[in-house]
Amino acid sequence: MADYDDVWIVIPVYNEGSVIGEVVENTRRTFPNIVCVDDGSRDDSAARIADTGAHLVRHPVNLGQGAALQTGIAYALAQPCMRYLVTFDADGQHRVEDAAAMLAVARAEGADVVLGSRFLEQNEQIPLLKRIVLRTVVALSPTARKLKLSDAHNGLRVLNREAASRLRITMNGMAHASEIVGFLARSGLTVREVPVTILYTEYSRSKGQSLINGVNILFDLSVRQRGA
Repeated sequence: MADYDDVWIVIPVYNEGSVIGEVVENTRRTFPNIVCVDDGSRDDSAARIADTGAHLVRHPVNLGQGAALQTGIAYALAQPCMRYLVTFDADGQHRVEDAAAMLAVARAEGADVVLGSRFLEQNEQIPLLKRIVLRTVVALSPTARKLKLSDAHNGLRVLNREAASRLRITMNGMAHASEIVGFLARSGLTVREVPVTILYTEYSRSKGQSLINGVNILFDLSVRQRGA
């Protein structure tokens, strides 16, 4: 079994009380070091996290996923033994085995950053609207094209310590994903994409995340381009 003592999983959490306990417990079977950032949840997310033994950091008010990620990254960087950081969603859509495969690529090939992609292999699970939106984002994003990315807004990422220490997320909401891609395009860091499978669960579909997140991505991208 691989040794993951030098890996920290960062999970931003907002009102995911019904699933976050199971997500963290499943992830901890492989990765012992997890920090969850409860971003001002109004439900019992924090209590569910506390029951798992994962590290818990709380925002007193909701600041947005970008802010939660930056808080988690700062927490992980404060751990002296951390060599790799993984950003991981709280809603059960990411697979632990994909994170492990991405880490193997980072270690074996010396990549600074490894990004998960839903489009490197055929994946019929992706809802049609989500597929169209994500493809449109890549087509409209100069930074995604520069990096030759097939999936510019996948929340499953692996960063080595250097990459994590250089990243500064300043856009608190969903625009942080575009900000990260822009940073990578300018950074000179080695970036790899590997295929992953996203589990579009009944829970995530019931929350409408595919549609809402897709629209947010396009809106944030248009704002950034107007401000460029």
